[in-house]
Amino acid sequence: MTTRPFIVGNWKMHGTRSMLSEARAIDRAAERLIKVEVALAPPFTLIHAVHKEAGLIAVGAQDCHPADGGAHTGDVSAIMVKDAGASFTIVGHSERRAGYGETNALVKAKAEAAIAAGMSVIVCVGETEDDRAAGKHVDVVTRQLKGSLPDSDGAAERITVAYEPVWAIGTGNTATTDDIAAMHAAIRAKLVALYGEVGEAIRILYGGSVNAGNAAEILTTPDVGGALVGGASLTAESFLGIIVAAAERDEA
Repeated sequence: MTTRPFIVGNWKMHGTRSMLSEARAIDRAAERLIKVEVALAPPFTLIHAVHKEAGLIAVGAQDCHPADGGAHTGDVSAIMVKDAGASFTIVGHSERRAGYGETNALVKAKAEAAIAAGMSVIVCVGETEDDRAAGKHVDVVTRQLKGSLPDSDGAAERITVAYEPVWAIGTGNTATTDDIAAMHAAIRAKLVALYGEVGEAIRILYGGSVNAGNAAEILTTPDVGGALVGGASLTAESFLGIIVAAAERDEA
């Protein structure tokens, strides 16, 4: 498994075809910065177009349904997003867990569906501000991991974990590097407990108001294998600063 830093832009519910120029610019930057693995997760409506326009970066989905098909109006299956050009999907994002009541069991089912469809998955975990204040943050995150990660044969080789403290998403707040290091160490220990030696190679991304100004410090924190980026990934200019910080990580 590659050890290149993995920088993933999650466009959330943003983007029409007018934003394809941003995807192309990000793609051109990725061609120059080969030390970094770059990916975008646009809305479902743009997966195929971004896949065609930006051929050097990975393109993924922001979610998928656990069923292959059926009477699920408004939902999109893993097979469908794979057919549209996605090579991975995000599952268990805190906005899905909180806003749609997604359980660990549902997140696991989605991850297993994505892997069965031939994709990789980014499994998101994270604690709320109340969890951290109560000193339960490590327990909450490790329980999410245990309940959300797929356990099918070979699954570990297709998994990336994203740690996103809920209180830092879209707020402008970021965890301290000590907080990030401590949680990533706890996640690493849990991955090894669940998957054995292969758990050492699973990349753990940090997500939560990552931007060009704080990326370098975050990306040099122990066990941080990349970043899941929200708002700062919507333009090539802001996203490029994070990609450059990742490219320079091993040169510092």
